[in-house]
Amino acid sequence: MNISALNSSNKSGSGRPELNKKHSLITQILFIGILLAGLFFTAISLNHDVSNTETSTTTWLPFILLGVALLIALGFEFVNGFHDTANAVATVIYTHSLPANVAVIWSGLFNFLGVMASSGAVAFGIISLLPVELILQVGSAAGFAMVFSLLIAAILWNLGTWFLGLPASSSHTLIGSIIGVGVANALIHGRDGTSGIDWGQASKVGYSLLLSPLVGFIAAALVLLALRTVIKNRELFREPKGNKPPPAWIRGLLILTCTGVSFAHGSNDGQKGMGLIMLILVGTVPMAYALNRAMPVDQAVQFAAVAQVTQASLQKIAPDATSPEPLETLSTFVRTKTVTPQLLPALAIVTGSIGEQVKGYGSLSKVPANAVANVRNDMYLTSEAIRLIDKNPAAVPLDEDTKANLMAFKKEIDKATKFIPLWVKVAVAIALGLGTMVGWKRIVVTVGERIGKTHLTYAQGASAETVAMLTIGAADLYGLPVSTTQVLSSGVAGTMAANRSGLQMATIRNLLMAWILTLPMAMLLSGSIYWLFSQFI
Repeated sequence: MNISALNSSNKSGSGRPELNKKHSLITQILFIGILLAGLFFTAISLNHDVSNTETSTTTWLPFILLGVALLIALGFEFVNGFHDTANAVATVIYTHSLPANVAVIWSGLFNFLGVMASSGAVAFGIISLLPVELILQVGSAAGFAMVFSLLIAAILWNLGTWFLGLPASSSHTLIGSIIGVGVANALIHGRDGTSGIDWGQASKVGYSLLLSPLVGFIAAALVLLALRTVIKNRELFREPKGNKPPPAWIRGLLILTCTGVSFAHGSNDGQKGMGLIMLILVGTVPMAYALNRAMPVDQAVQFAAVAQVTQASLQKIAPDATSPEPLETLSTFVRTKTVTPQLLPALAIVTGSIGEQVKGYGSLSKVPANAVANVRNDMYLTSEAIRLIDKNPAAVPLDEDTKANLMAFKKEIDKATKFIPLWVKVAVAIALGLGTMVGWKRIVVTVGERIGKTHLTYAQGASAETVAMLTIGAADLYGLPVSTTQVLSSGVAGTMAANRSGLQMATIRNLLMAWILTLPMAMLLSGSIYWLFSQFI
């Protein structure tokens, strides 16, 4: 399939929107200006953060690796922009609610705002899928091989499906890449491949990705049927005449839902790049980004107090138990999810140790350079262990007070380690926002012309976009990385089925094949690239 084939669709009559109009010179100048301003702001902010620490190095290699890794991570978000966000604008373009150029700029703006307003829950949920030993050694050769492999694999698959005009899922692609690296890492170290990833977290993400197309198809179909029952104006359910825009209220709804999908997409998908960028920063300049140096001194005092109370609660449960290798015990638990008698004693020891270190240093900004990585790793293992214990209360029975203390301590740890600097948000927001203005046409044509056998009606566009906006927004609240692509594309298909417009089965088969192959192909690509990098880095 290629773009010329798409353009020769049977729906290329008078109702087809103008898709070939180029952006004006002013728009192109603004595009380049914003891109350069974003790169400049990123460089200045990064330099400021590093200069305010005691970071010292005898080689430029870490900073070269940092620069390359940041460019690849931002490149992923840029590709994500024109690959995924085309879905948000397809309905407003094909219902003539907005001209194509205006629609993509509008969508890019709200993608930017969505990233800036994001919570960060999805960002750190993505990181928890990675192999624990690679996270603990993210600054090592293996850590860089991991980051480069999963990002390059995701970019390659996204570009391949974009070239064919197939709206595959960037979320699916990135998660498949993460799983591929995890499996490859386990096999390289002589372990069972199934031990290389947090399959519980992966399955939670997988369910959200598998269910989102079904939700999109069924919900959009039901919304369209409800509109047919309530609204008597049949014009809303017919193919647009020429380039005539829809009635004002339906046009407003279509623009509103396009805006909502764009905002929700930025808020959800932008976080994936943020999480990986934070991992890169922790690995290359830990003194500046491993711990939240902006945490006030009074919060450090509270941190130490909560740690002491939590340690006392754990020691009451197992007063005589010991753990000769507490960190190894926690690491094994996080990797295997296997509960042992040494788990709670180990958690108590590490909790007390973290509290004493923070209390001794007085604040996180005073943790010396040679201790930063160890303190962060201890915090990461403790936070993940508490998360897994909370997910499986039957395996680790605790009284209510101990549970409350553990969750309070986890909250303090997350404040110290799970933070996203403003410049990271701005850089990702610019990359994702500008990405919507490049290469959007291929997938817009597929969604607007190749799913159904008739031209998209006003009511169909509004139904699909409304469902997509609400589904993605709800997923963001619960920290689930759903696919904008799958929700919107399946929503359009659902409205075509409900309207008895007919579906183009060749396109549906191509979409299904892309969705089915995305996960295994991303796993194969990233695993192979990781193995290759591990041989040379």
